[in-house]
Amino acid sequence: MKAVVLTGGVGGAKFVLGLERSGLADTVTAIVNTGDDFRHLGLHVSPDIDTLLYALSGKSNVAQGWGREGETWSFLSAVQELGGPDWFRLGDGDLALHVLRSERLARGETLSAIVADFAAAWGIPTRILPMSEDPVRTFVDTDEGELEFQRYFVGRQCAPKVSAIRFEGAQAARAAPGVVDAILSADAVFIAPSNPYLSVDPLLAVADIAAALEQTRAPIVAISPIVGGTAVKGPTAKIMAELDIAPDNDAIADHYAAFVDALLVDASDAAPAAIPARATHTLMKTLDDKIHVAREAMALAKSLIP
Repeated sequence: MKAVVLTGGVGGAKFVLGLERSGLADTVTAIVNTGDDFRHLGLHVSPDIDTLLYALSGKSNVAQGWGREGETWSFLSAVQELGGPDWFRLGDGDLALHVLRSERLARGETLSAIVADFAAAWGIPTRILPMSEDPVRTFVDTDEGELEFQRYFVGRQCAPKVSAIRFEGAQAARAAPGVVDAILSADAVFIAPSNPYLSVDPLLAVADIAAALEQTRAPIVAISPIVGGTAVKGPTAKIMAELDIAPDNDAIADHYAAFVDALLVDASDAAPAAIPARATHTLMKTLDDKIHVAREAMALAKSLIP
């Protein structure tokens, strides 16, 4: 099965790892949100791409869900001593990705090529594509004013109340090379259990990605981020409440209604009324959990193929 995953953040990385370990490593393409990308201390940081790279290479800090295992913080301590910004934590090992990526981008290389080289260096067979080579930046309207995504997510720990989310640059952005072809030639397309509003919507805001999802003949299955009436991690349920959206699978199905054919849901929650669904255990704490969810998603996709 040639599988494509639209993904961003920790939940998405877990699902992609599950697909890879389910025997699809050589046939999975992960299309990753870059709306979180930003410059910090002069460096280009790609949080969702790096989270996926760490997860698939076995280098991620499993306990905290982001960053590298065994990370050290000498650089950050030196920045703090000099009065520099420390609200976004850059570890010593993590710096390698940011420095090399920034240096190569400055030379005119593409993010796609850089990510492919990083994946190859770490022996990752999954094809990883940024959603776009063009800058798309997520901004959040809150009761504290407009906040750039990382200021909201990391700097303010998602505390401000959200009233709207926008993706600057999305209207002009084009899908990165290979993205549209991957979607159109896929046997199945999955939307990972990432935050629909912050991590998946930036991808859907790129016009030719949305068009490819409408045109593909492959079944499109979304994995709900809702478990037990709330989000497993991050501010999904909080944002839904602030936007007056019920934190349930009907709302998730409605959000993806233009594209999605079926929804994989946790057995503790009611299935959506509008589209087909499959209920199972979707909490991904262990590697076996990740493989289980991936296989259930694949089974649901296969059941939709005539």
